[in-house]
Amino acid sequence: MNTAVIILPTYNEVNNVTSLIHDIFNVTKQITTWNIQILVVDSSSPDGTAKEIVKLQKQYKQLHLLETPKEGLGKAYTRGFKYAVGKLNTDVVFEMDADHSHNPKEIPNFLSQIDQGSDFVIGSRYIPGGSIPQNWGIHRKIFSIVGNLIVRLGFMKFSITEWTNGYRAIKRWVIEKHMDDLENYTGYVFQVALIDNAIKSNARIREIPIHFIDRTKGVSKIDSIEYITQTLLYVFQHSSFIKFCIVGGIGFIVDFGISFLLIEIFTGSVVFATMVSAELAIISNFIFNNYWSFAYKKLEHGNESLLWSFIKFNLVASGSIVIQAYGMHLSTSWLGESYWYVYKVFIIVLIIIPYSYVLYNKLIWKDT
Repeated sequence: MNTAVIILPTYNEVNNVTSLIHDIFNVTKQITTWNIQILVVDSSSPDGTAKEIVKLQKQYKQLHLLETPKEGLGKAYTRGFKYAVGKLNTDVVFEMDADHSHNPKEIPNFLSQIDQGSDFVIGSRYIPGGSIPQNWGIHRKIFSIVGNLIVRLGFMKFSITEWTNGYRAIKRWVIEKHMDDLENYTGYVFQVALIDNAIKSNARIREIPIHFIDRTKGVSKIDSIEYITQTLLYVFQHSSFIKFCIVGGIGFIVDFGISFLLIEIFTGSVVFATMVSAELAIISNFIFNNYWSFAYKKLEHGNESLLWSFIKFNLVASGSIVIQAYGMHLSTSWLGESYWYVYKVFIIVLIIIPYSYVLYNKLIWKDT
């Protein structure tokens, strides 16, 4: 029988955790195909949370306690993951809030998706059937919705609607593979980092709808300003799309600079200069994208020659040369050559960069 460990990180949750543990075991006692354990990771709560867990352990043999320093949500989870994998030999770990925000009745639905082959199941508030509390203030709704949207845009992963909610079921191999990476994150940005790493490892991710319930006892531990700052910084540092845009900016400088040199200094043909500068920009883009933007799935010599990959890249990118050349031809024919650089900016920003990202990412740096 497979084991699933539900990790409950706590700090001053004595008024919530007892009833939540009763509710979880009442739900999971109906599950006969999984061995369900609960691991409370208490971060030195001064309100007696740990003492309450010790009392409950007399009633529930499947209840475990890990006491840790107060180091933030991310550290609590990584310590809990290590304990669940190393001491409890779990096959699946659950993330779950200890304040009744997550309904234990959804646990069988998570496990059902795991049984069907999913590696990472996310409880989403933003798919049909899910919801956020109606009584949330407008500022909190905007914070939650816009925060998730920014992450989705930053990673260009619109199929995943929920990046920040901490109700999840995750297979052991995902945790083991990324434990060292996750050690770097102490706060709530840990949740974003975990999904990002799972995606880059080609984990099979599935979302199920959940109704998020606002806590009625205790206070939230989240620091909104710190969370927003850390999340934006993480997306900026790890998004292949943002890196791609930066590489596109470098390519733009190469493209624009060569065009300016050939057209303005050497008075060459606008169309010829455009084709030459575009090809040099393509070479620059290939190098930077392979070793930076898509470094986690970069083209290696062992799989297929880098030369052949570059040839394929050029064949795909040839469309951008045609688009630029034809666009510049039409623009200069209709509007004159005086403002050729303005036309070029519009063509590159509005057409070439989106076109290139889709084709390069889907056809050259494909997920394995």
